[in-house]
Amino acid sequence: MSTLSGKSAAAPRLPFTRLAGRRVLVAGATGMVGTAIVRALLAADPEVEVVGIGRSTPPGITSPRITHVGADLTRREDCRRAVAGCDWAVLAAAETGGAAQARREPWRQVTDNVVMDSLLLEALHDAGVRRVVYIGSASAYQPFDGLIREDQMAWDADPHPAYLGVGWAKRYIEKQCRFWQTQTRMATVVVRAANVYGPRARFDPENSNVVAALVRKAVDHMDPFEYWGSLDVARDIIHADDFARAVLHLLVCDEAAGETFNLGSGRPTTVEEIMTCALRAAGHQPRAFRQLGEAPTTIPFRGLDCTKIERLTGWMPEISVEDGIRQTVDWWRDNKEVWKR
Repeated sequence: MSTLSGKSAAAPRLPFTRLAGRRVLVAGATGMVGTAIVRALLAADPEVEVVGIGRSTPPGITSPRITHVGADLTRREDCRRAVAGCDWAVLAAAETGGAAQARREPWRQVTDNVVMDSLLLEALHDAGVRRVVYIGSASAYQPFDGLIREDQMAWDADPHPAYLGVGWAKRYIEKQCRFWQTQTRMATVVVRAANVYGPRARFDPENSNVVAALVRKAVDHMDPFEYWGSLDVARDIIHADDFARAVLHLLVCDEAAGETFNLGSGRPTTVEEIMTCALRAAGHQPRAFRQLGEAPTTIPFRGLDCTKIERLTGWMPEISVEDGIRQTVDWWRDNKEVWKR
């Protein structure tokens, strides 16, 4: 199979029919990643049922096969109530934010994430759930240049200073997943996610990441067009729909249990490329550009080696950066007056 990356898949697609008759919990079901996972689950098999946990954001999908549950995941009793009756689970709920928030209030992505994931894992075990995919973050890695494999995590070194708090929080939950995997019958899979983008992202200026921020400015026809840091800074970005398909592959794969997987596009995309795609899709040609002097910066180049998941499941990203950003621009243009996130 020829793919976006130009590589050939080494394994066949896994049978999503294994989802038939399952009741799958998706924590964070109303956010960008969670909504994409719910949509992928419903499309994968007509007999799968979804329990979606969301707190403040209205659901993006409604269906007779979805039960939406409101819950405060920092409360043990809410977690136990939400997971009752589920067979498998995907943990995609998280307090997230962009580089600006990470610098201004780094604790916002630490405490609640540790509490939510810890209580959910305990509740899932007690409810008899047998399989869990945990969506962690590549921010757990130590500083590095180029592509990094899963087994190159340096546990005796700190994450990059910009991600010190959230990076260690994600590492701690990875160890919790290992605990539940080795000490109980609950199988866990850890995902270290790249920068996911797409419809239903955080577009507010205070908390948006690089893709959403540039899309918002392009749709607003900002002129002079402002950007943070160097245009040469590169990130591994992946569209939410590609990301969701990969999560489903891991959910149904027995051999994935107890393993950790990088999940991104596997290729670096510069800020300049993202900006160019956003401006083209928005039909905007600024007369001038302005680099913000106080811009927060993190790591010049970071990418994920995703050959492990590709070899095991045959998954490959299919959505090009240009197509993905065009879709995101279209969605934001249609929803910017009502989307409050």
